[in-house]
Amino acid sequence: MKRAPHPVSKRRLTLGHTVVGAAIGAVALLLTVAAAASSSPATATSTANLKTDLNGLVAAGAPGALLYVRDGGKTTSITSGYGDLAHKTPMRATDHFKIASLTKTYTATLVLQLVQEGKLRIGDNVEQWLPRLVPNGRHITVHMLLNHTSGLADFDSDPRYLKPYLSGNLGYYWSPGQLIKLAMAHKPLFPPGKTTHEAYSNTDYVLLGLIVEKITGRSLAAEMQQRIFTPLHLTETSFPTKPGLESPYAHGYMVLGRPPAVDVTGLSPSMSPASGAIVADAHDTADFYRALLAGRLLNAGLLNAMKTTISSGPHFDIPGQRYGFGLESFPTRCGLAWGHNGVLPGYLTFIYSSSDGRRQALLMVNHDATTLPKVVPPMFFKLIAKAYCSTT
Repeated sequence: MKRAPHPVSKRRLTLGHTVVGAAIGAVALLLTVAAAASSSPATATSTANLKTDLNGLVAAGAPGALLYVRDGGKTTSITSGYGDLAHKTPMRATDHFKIASLTKTYTATLVLQLVQEGKLRIGDNVEQWLPRLVPNGRHITVHMLLNHTSGLADFDSDPRYLKPYLSGNLGYYWSPGQLIKLAMAHKPLFPPGKTTHEAYSNTDYVLLGLIVEKITGRSLAAEMQQRIFTPLHLTETSFPTKPGLESPYAHGYMVLGRPPAVDVTGLSPSMSPASGAIVADAHDTADFYRALLAGRLLNAGLLNAMKTTISSGPHFDIPGQRYGFGLESFPTRCGLAWGHNGVLPGYLTFIYSSSDGRRQALLMVNHDATTLPKVVPPMFFKLIAKAYCSTT
């Protein structure tokens, strides 16, 4: 595969926190409508029916859309719209895209593999592994980082985080250490562990990535490749450290100020390294979640720990929505689904998987969640729930 350059918009980013912070915060609205979607009555669903619904997302304002459905050994890929608006290139089933916060499941898996090997304990504190990096680090455990109960502020709430991108430098590089310093400039949301629900913070997962590197002596990208990508033959998955996606890829779009949407594919993966940097195609992403849930990456005890959930925070706020160790559970009419949300400027992706990974649905649109037309999110969640339950 060849890494292809992509256009970096010369138009200035002018919406402040809309670029990243609001895009991540938009999960609130998206998951609220998901609750209603999951309660729809069961009906037999044909591929043609799903295609009609996917076309509806594009007609409503998404540049392009990709739906991947798996039932046992049968897979169905459906696409609609454009992966590249400038050249009118259709969305392809094989397109790579930024999976955003689905990356957290991969990072959590690496951490738990180190626990499985006796190199790390879930009860270890941050100070043990990253001395003097986090104030009060002795009271923040790996467990708290995994399920977002550390109370640490999210670095994307600091205005300095967006400043380079707002000036038009989409490829600006933030080191993980710099991101942590931005977060530490803000008061904690609450004392470590003193919460009954998760308080989602990308800072937690950047710290986990640094802990993995400290223990292994290797980069997070190298550990991802050796421990997950290669063993599972995920040849279409990468952990980039520089802007650029492997060809073929879907460009990501966002409305900045007023329409039309601008190509923001060139945003640096350093914006969200261990928390959201992975690039993959739909098939590889589904393969990872199937392998994880089937017990191919972790022993039964640690997989159960990963699936031990707490209530999602107020920004999720839907009945039944819960968070574990980098793994989310979603209520649907055909039973509980496991997976994660992926919300990043340019892309919106969710994956639902059954508890054994045999039944799956992944839906991606190449436009940020915040500036999609308001009619699209309800349609998005109605469709992924419909697709996931289509074989039951």
